[in-house]
Amino acid sequence: MGANRVATCLPRKRGSAPRVSIEGCKPRQRVQSSAMDLRIAFSTLAFTDRNLEQAISLGSSLGYAGVELRVIDGKLFDSSLSSADRARVKQSTTAARLPIVAVGSSVILTSDNPGPELHRMLELTNEWESPFIRVYGGHLSEDPETRRNQMESAAKVLEEAIPVAERFGVVMLIETHDGFSASSVAEELLVKVPSKSFGAIWDSLHPHRMGETPAEVYKNIGARTFHVHIKDGRRSAAHKGGWQLVPLGEGEVPVQEVLNQLVIGGYKGYLTVEWEKYWHPEIESAEVALPHELKVLQGYVEKIE
Repeated sequence: MGANRVATCLPRKRGSAPRVSIEGCKPRQRVQSSAMDLRIAFSTLAFTDRNLEQAISLGSSLGYAGVELRVIDGKLFDSSLSSADRARVKQSTTAARLPIVAVGSSVILTSDNPGPELHRMLELTNEWESPFIRVYGGHLSEDPETRRNQMESAAKVLEEAIPVAERFGVVMLIETHDGFSASSVAEELLVKVPSKSFGAIWDSLHPHRMGETPAEVYKNIGARTFHVHIKDGRRSAAHKGGWQLVPLGEGEVPVQEVLNQLVIGGYKGYLTVEWEKYWHPEIESAEVALPHELKVLQGYVEKIE
């Protein structure tokens, strides 16, 4: 197996090399894992004025163990990415021995006709030998009937994509974000689509914003959490949405408790540092932020109970 391949729980398409099965990809029983099972990756959201090669080089030199792709050359990407750029992504990450731990798509399940783009992005994720693709649920209506229809529509999109995901050996992950920021809402969709090809990304900030404790989040989605986004924030009336993104350790998000819950539950996957410079240009550059985020997160990992 190549050094840049990421292990996952599903077989690859027929005729290609199988991916290794790891415990972290199975519906987990509550068997405590170890801090040694956690690896730290970074998201390319941190890079707004650097090309992919520069982003990969910095992350690798700092000691990150993987990369999550969200922007390439400072821009959001989708399935229209050229063949040359697709190959360049693979070549760059392979050369740096940095696995692509997840592909952050812009697919919104509750938007108009997201299925075709989801299918194309599943193919691209497979091409890059990444085990996971992130999808958004989108915003949900306050009207009960409209909301019900949105949830049913999202579930249908996922169900129609499951054969494609299974063929490629890729798991689709709903992030605790937007209308699904509360893990209780993400759980609704997980219950509707009880497939091993569909799971969750636990973003450390958003469920906290919604008033959920890490224990509550784990109870709701922990057994199907296959990937984790780590960031910190604090309440601020001066910022959009009433929250300000801050460096790890300077906010109120209980990151240590999140990690404790994950390890107790047997999580053995990646923790992606999601420094959102792309969305928040006022925050520090990747060169300043990523060394700090890695050091603080490593400290949290070392203190896991």
